Amino acid sequence: MLVELTDIRKKYDKEVLKVDKLLFQKGLIYGIIGPSGAGKSTLLRIINLLTPFNSGTYQFMGRPLPSNGQERLKLQRKMALVFQKTLLFKDSVWNNVAYGLKARGFSRSEITQRVGELLEQVGLQELAFRRADTLSGGEAQRIAIARAVAFEPHLLLLDEPTANLDPGNIELIEKMIRQLNRTKSITVVMVTHNVFQAHRIAQEVIFIHEGRIVESGPTEQIFEEPLDPRTKAFVEGRMIY
Repeated sequence: MLVELTDIRKKYDKEVLKVDKLLFQKGLIYGIIGPSGAGKSTLLRIINLLTPFNSGTYQFMGRPLPSNGQERLKLQRKMALVFQKTLLFKDSVWNNVAYGLKARGFSRSEITQRVGELLEQVGLQELAFRRADTLSGGEAQRIAIARAVAFEPHLLLLDEPTANLDPGNIELIEKMIRQLNRTKSITVVMVTHNVFQAHRIAQEVIFIHEGRIVESGPTEQIFEEPLDPRTKAFVEGRMIY
């Protein structure tokens, strides 16, 4: 088991997330769906240790979350998070992808090999030395994902990675996610408002509503035979929110 969350609670003025039990196995693609404000992004940020939780237990690869800040940082470096709004450095495309590898002390030859392979994979090798802030939205998101997976994290977290992109870029990014999962065994947890995307790409789906995990399970079961009427209403487009 890669990540195990038990009795996780997150409160601001009120409780916004309550997770009784949630497991993420190694090597799978998970789709997190639910209405706006349901707690999807909060869950993603808790998994990435960006947002502290008020109570509960968090285990990563079978070990409890360390209390030491340096140890937590080491754990966090085994994950990568890509936000909906792409954040790239005002530098070349090449240097953006290479950044995490340089920071982790990879050799120059390995950096050259990995960056070259990733740029080819995302179809942007001809833009390697263009400034990243001149890219289109779809190109920038592809580079953001390439940068995130350059060091081959155990866990890739994606928060609406294809929101507002054209169908061509959506197809390319989904293909990239599937390929990374298949060839590198990277576990992927993706928040998406697009239930069709979750159906296409995820092997397991988690439905969140009003800060609660309503239902989770294999994709076909969630979409074809959901156990909870709220899940059924959401995947059929009948939930008004």
